[in-house]
Amino acid sequence: MPKTSARLLSLLSLLQLRREWPGALLAERLGVSTRTVRRDVERLRELGYPVAAAKGPDGGYRLGAGTELPPLLFDDEQAVALAVALGTASLSGAAIGDAAARALGTVRQVMPARLRRRIDTFQVTAVERSEVRAPSPVDSGVLMALSAAVRARETLRFDYARKGRDGAESAVRRAEPHHLVTWDGRWYLVAWDLERGNWRTFRADRITPRTPAGPRFTPRALPGGDVAAYIAGRFQGYGRSDGMPCRGEVVLGLPAADVFPFARDGVVEALGPDRCRLVLGSWSWAGLAAAVGAFDADIEVVGPDELRAAFARLAGRCAAAAGQDGWQPDGR
Repeated sequence: MPKTSARLLSLLSLLQLRREWPGALLAERLGVSTRTVRRDVERLRELGYPVAAAKGPDGGYRLGAGTELPPLLFDDEQAVALAVALGTASLSGAAIGDAAARALGTVRQVMPARLRRRIDTFQVTAVERSEVRAPSPVDSGVLMALSAAVRARETLRFDYARKGRDGAESAVRRAEPHHLVTWDGRWYLVAWDLERGNWRTFRADRITPRTPAGPRFTPRALPGGDVAAYIAGRFQGYGRSDGMPCRGEVVLGLPAADVFPFARDGVVEALGPDRCRLVLGSWSWAGLAAAVGAFDADIEVVGPDELRAAFARLAGRCAAAAGQDGWQPDGR
C-alpha cells in the first residue's frame, strides 16, 4: 500500500477513537507535520469523508459520521469488486449467503455517500446449479452499467457479439433490461428485445454498452413472475413448446440445502429451516411424480392438477406393489 494511503487509513482510525483531536496531537501520533495533517484531511474530504475542523488556538478535527467500525477507504474499482464478491457469495458453494448480505450492508454504512450510490446500483439475481462450468469473465464496468440500467429502468443500447468478444460479428441492439442474472458460471441480462418484440437472455461477456442510455420505460411483467424459474426454463427447455412438457411445483418438508444437490435442473427456494419449494420439469407427469417422490419427505403439491393426478396413480401402484390396498408408509 502506498505510504500516503496507509497514513490516510491511520488518520481515519484515529479520528474514530475520540470525538475531537487537536491538530498537533494528530501530527504527533502520525509522525508528520501539522501541515501534512491539514493536507491529509483535505484528501479525506475529497474522498467524501465528512471531517469537520474545530476553531480555537490549537485547532482540531472531528469525524462527522460516527460508526462502530473504522471508516473504510475504497476507490471505485475496489467498491465494485466488493459488491460483486459479496453479492454473489452464495455461488461459492459455502453456506455464507446470509452472512455475506449482512457484511455488505455493514460495509455500505461506513462508506462515503458517493461509493454507497455506486454499490447500490449493483443488483444481481443469483440462480444456483449443482454443476457449474468454468466462469466466463466479464468486465466489472459492463456489469455496473447493466445493473445501473436495470435499476434506473432505462432502455439499453449495446453492441452484441454473437461469436466471442472479438466483435467480428456484432450488432447494435436495443432492449429494456429487467434482471442481471448469474447461471451456470455465466452472467446474463434478461431483457425485452425491442427489435424482436420478445424476451431474450443476453450473455454479459458479449455486451458492450453504448452511451448515452435510452429513455426510461415501464417494466413489463416477466413470464411467470419468477426470474429463477424463467432462466431455468429458458436453458432447460421448460419454457419452449418443444422442451420438457411437464413442469410442476411442490413444497417439500426438507431443508433447501438437502434438496438442492439432487434437484437436477430444478429451482429450489427455501421457505424455512425445514421446508422448501421445488420447481421441476420432466418428460411425463408420472416421471415427475416419481422424481419428487424420491425425496423422503412430506409433499404438498402446489400445481398443476396433472401432477396431483399423477401422484394419485403412483400411490395406487405403490399400494398394489406392496400387496394390499391399505398399505401404510410405516409398513403397518
